[in-house]
Amino acid sequence: MNFELPPLPYPKDALEPYISRQTLEFHYEKHHRGYLDKLKKAVIGTPYAGKTLEEIIRAADKPEIFNNAAQVWNHTFYWNSMRPRGGGKPPERVGTLLKKSFNSIELFGKEIVEAAESRFGSGYVWLVQSDRNKLEITTTGNADNPLKQGKRPLLTIDVWEHAYYLDYQNRRPDHVEAFVQHLLNWEFIERNLKAHTASEAA
Repeated sequence: MNFELPPLPYPKDALEPYISRQTLEFHYEKHHRGYLDKLKKAVIGTPYAGKTLEEIIRAADKPEIFNNAAQVWNHTFYWNSMRPRGGGKPPERVGTLLKKSFNSIELFGKEIVEAAESRFGSGYVWLVQSDRNKLEITTTGNADNPLKQGKRPLLTIDVWEHAYYLDYQNRRPDHVEAFVQHLLNWEFIERNLKAHTASEAA
């Protein structure tokens, strides 16, 4: 198994003031790297050695292997769900699907914040594509992942406390609102939609 820690798609201070360099450095270097190191050890001598992260997530029946594989995948997906000077107006196709699914872009943002606030304990908030013309907001606990449920992830927000506590303390909704308004990477959602469409056509 030759998994490597992917580089961040931006400098560690690029998301300030919404996510500090200190938070990003701690989150990436300690948590993400830690999950990767544990996964490499856990799969040695198992049938999962040589499989992709997505294959492991879908098939793993041992918590140690599933949790670490999912957390490596989830964190990489989370970094790409953000970008400096994000938020604002979505691309046309994304905006059309959001309006169809949530009635408006504003209600989509509100529902994301409410979902994050209602998620008890650690986990993630996801925007997923449940079918070609329908988007949903869902949450998962701990390391769980929509891939396990057969859904297509388009975007995620990490709501484990280590993702925001240094910057927002216990104000999780403020963290998520800042993400939606200032960091959300619409182009990443659009690329995932296109990838899904291409895979359906293949």
